[in-house]
Amino acid sequence: MGYPGIVLTMAIESALIPLPSEIIMPFSGFLASVGKFDLNLVALMGAIGNVTGSLVAYGIGYYGHEKLVRRFIRKFGKWILVSEKELDETEKLLNKYNGLVVLGSRVIPGVRTVISLPCGFAKLPLGRFIALTFIGSLIWSYLLAWIGFTLGQNWQALGPYFHKLDAVIVVLIIGAIGFYIYHKIKK
Repeated sequence: MGYPGIVLTMAIESALIPLPSEIIMPFSGFLASVGKFDLNLVALMGAIGNVTGSLVAYGIGYYGHEKLVRRFIRKFGKWILVSEKELDETEKLLNKYNGLVVLGSRVIPGVRTVISLPCGFAKLPLGRFIALTFIGSLIWSYLLAWIGFTLGQNWQALGPYFHKLDAVIVVLIIGAIGFYIYHKIKK
């Protein structure tokens, strides 16, 4: 789908649908390394997609705060490992440091996808939200695309090292997920 495909998939990811940017952007960067895309345009399209999807999540938070989101968290929060207390803490943090939280969260995996929802709760001014989301998303998109671009140019040399680390990476990921779930259930 070319550049529109990057915008679409990044919008899906930012609209609270689990489609990791950590796959989309490095792959797009790899395609730039083989001449199918331009690296700068890949990052720009990623940021545009992020803003687009983030506006959907922001709108859900803004208009559906009490009626939709809080009710959903009360009913299903334990299944998605999110508590109402965590929702309140996030809202307080946003009200206190709004711009810094939005900008900083755009480069933190996991957090970057869901931060738009509490931004809507906190009624962060839309223009400010869009600008901060775009800046943070551009940094994140460029970083991931650059990693894919660099790996793509050096794939033959790096391939053997990655194959040696496959088992370690799988164990670390499973361990991190288990640790997170254990501590969420323990609370």
